Amino acid sequence: MPPVKGAANTPGEAVKPDPFVSTTNACKMCKPLGAALAFMGIEGCVPFLHGSQGCATYMRRYVISHFREPVDIASSALGEKQAIHGGGPNLKLGLLNVMKKYGATAIGVATTCLTETIGDDVSMLVKEFKKEFGDLPLPEIVHVSTPSYGGTQAEGFQAALRAVVDQLATDEAKSTQVNVLSNFVSCEDIRHLKDLFEDFGLNAAILPDYSERLDGPALEDYVKIAPGGTPVARIRAMGGARATIEFGRVLDPEKSAGGLLAERFSVPLHSLGLPVGLRECDAFFGVLEEISGRPLPRRHELARGRLVDAYVDGHKYLSGKTAVVYGEEDLVVAMCAFLSEIGVKPVLAASGGQSGRLAGAVSAVTADILREPPEVREGVDFYEIAARARELSPDLVIGNSKGYRVLGRELDIPLIRVGFPIHDRFGAQRVLHLGYAGTQRLFDQIVNAVIEKKQADSDVGYGYI
Repeated sequence: MPPVKGAANTPGEAVKPDPFVSTTNACKMCKPLGAALAFMGIEGCVPFLHGSQGCATYMRRYVISHFREPVDIASSALGEKQAIHGGGPNLKLGLLNVMKKYGATAIGVATTCLTETIGDDVSMLVKEFKKEFGDLPLPEIVHVSTPSYGGTQAEGFQAALRAVVDQLATDEAKSTQVNVLSNFVSCEDIRHLKDLFEDFGLNAAILPDYSERLDGPALEDYVKIAPGGTPVARIRAMGGARATIEFGRVLDPEKSAGGLLAERFSVPLHSLGLPVGLRECDAFFGVLEEISGRPLPRRHELARGRLVDAYVDGHKYLSGKTAVVYGEEDLVVAMCAFLSEIGVKPVLAASGGQSGRLAGAVSAVTADILREPPEVREGVDFYEIAARARELSPDLVIGNSKGYRVLGRELDIPLIRVGFPIHDRFGAQRVLHLGYAGTQRLFDQIVNAVIEKKQADSDVGYGYI
């Protein structure tokens, strides 16, 4: 068994782990997986991994188990020979095959550990491909550098979005559209965002939009590329948009897609946290009111009021409870903001990501409620999270399915499943997290989990609690 990593820390301060060479059940997936998911949210786009076949197979397994939809991820399928001599010929042949077999209108190329290590210059290879086959009707080809050892799936997701707007967006024509960079959220979240913008009369271009491609209706015949996704024309118009809304408190605007649009095309950027919880939702709806010039629609005003009423009704069940939160950094921040306002104290905020911005973001969203910010740990695995959770004895854990065995089951406490991947429950793609409606669902789920645990531990069982 590996030793416990990391020293005792000051609450709220990110802990730098001791030097250690092993990972026990990583609290993250790989960077190109996130890029592939982002590319799936573009209309007619086929994700393409420049690397070995096994990488694409691993990613398909995770994506399918979460979304329950057929998923194709192409690969240049490098072997030992290409690892020595370079993968350029395989990449070009693979792009031709995708064009021929899928009829893709866009291809998103992401690198893997292998191709980053051998030093393939993908940018140059794509330019050579376009020159060599310029007589063919070529699709849009976007490429992004995503070595797995360089980050998490969330970082790969954001890197792909920046690459997409970097390589496709222009300001040749002004547009009424509002760019929405919604972060890695569920299909139901994206559908809910569409409804919200429509209610404010705003023309939203959501990137990426995999709400139909990864949660579509049953079809009579198999289609090679599922319908749906952000049209490339909407991406091109992002440089001339009236504004950009970008979710993510750990995102650095100097490195994000929204930051690029602001810097290159002077598109006003509204950088917000994921709208989970009253305060983060209020901030989001405030921006919608500002951009649209319209007041909060009645239906959302009522939803907010019902949520406040639920907070009052449910407070007696949650007051004084504690929670361990883990997963993608932006989701961890959002959950800490939400928990702190409903009376549940987050005692540990953990992530496999290492942006260096997690502690500051968690502190910022909890400072006006909690006496001291939660303990924050970056770059940790589930062995470390479980070891610290045993010491803290939380009432709840909140995160994805990967924490069930070592946190929920072993500690015998409720696991509230949020984020990615959720592969031990059905309907993950339809879980709503965002807005007053998503917050209401999460709040009800947490209250009921506490009540269920109390009943299970009671000798009496059900009673009037």
